[in-house]
Amino acid sequence: MSKTDVIETEGVVIEVMPRTMFKVKLVNGHVIEAYLGGKLRLNNIKVLEGDRVKIEMSPYDLTKGRIIYRNK
Repeated sequence: MSKTDVIETEGVVIEVMPRTMFKVKLVNGHVIEAYLGGKLRLNNIKVLEGDRVKIEMSPYDLTKGRIIYRNK
């Protein structure tokens, strides 16, 4: 799978779970589990409940995703 095969969407963090996992409600109403992407983890970007985030998801598993950007 290449980088062009991912699905990008936006959502809102509704719950913060242990080990930098988050429950995110997408714009279409689905709730998925997401984890922090590489640059967010390396630069210690804090993601809190209520933050708007951009998510990358694999087309093979639409229940999990990776947070790649936190809107200000």
